[in-house]
Amino acid sequence: MASPLFDLTGKVALITGGSKGLGKAMARGFAEAGADVVICSRHADELEQALPEILEGTSVRGRSFVVDMTNRSEVDALAKSALEAMGKVDILINNAGSNVPQPIDAITDKDWDRIVELNLTSCMSLSRALIPQMKQRRWGRIVHISSVMGLTSKAGRSCYSATKAALIGLARAMALDLGPYGITCNCIAPGPFLTDLPASVLSPAELDEFATRTALGRWADPKELAGPALLLASDAGSYITGTTLVVDGGTLCKTF
Repeated sequence: MASPLFDLTGKVALITGGSKGLGKAMARGFAEAGADVVICSRHADELEQALPEILEGTSVRGRSFVVDMTNRSEVDALAKSALEAMGKVDILINNAGSNVPQPIDAITDKDWDRIVELNLTSCMSLSRALIPQMKQRRWGRIVHISSVMGLTSKAGRSCYSATKAALIGLARAMALDLGPYGITCNCIAPGPFLTDLPASVLSPAELDEFATRTALGRWADPKELAGPALLLASDAGSYITGTTLVVDGGTLCKTF
């Protein structure tokens, strides 16, 4: 029998970027733990395929919404739609993000503004919109998906690393604001997880290099993030707040 500490029955979890990769894996983990789930993405076809797979074999409810997280009015509308559809949101996973590798002297204003809006500002905006109803119930879990690139970096990742490091600072400050209301806020910093994003921006040689940088010598499967997310989203993590959980297969401990 599963520990009640990880039981999310009766909770509602909203996962941005939930149609594939890490977001989909976390949504599936929450559904298996008993939570109703809301996912969003820019692509309706991906959502239509992902939601049944997330809910398969469970008795939980699920909804999906097409949202451009770089559009603040759409982010606000997402919060309202999720609350209207599900009645509440207990768990918020700010997972949507992207990366446009560019050296510092080649970053365009357009790319910088879009990545900052998506990776950082949307997390603030959606949190801001959903926190009041969490405060009313004096329970909530907010998790920003940062990255090991927020703790270290690589050439050409100035914008990405800046936004992912900023999420770590945002989580610390939010934890102080929200602690008195029983709401925790943390970051997860994934390392090399084999999702569409690294596959689209890294060469085969770079993919191999990242694998050898880990202590385990491999890329992670997205499913391997479900457990850490469940810890921070459940009563099992009730005394964890304002911190960053690194899930990187030992990447940061391997200097040489």
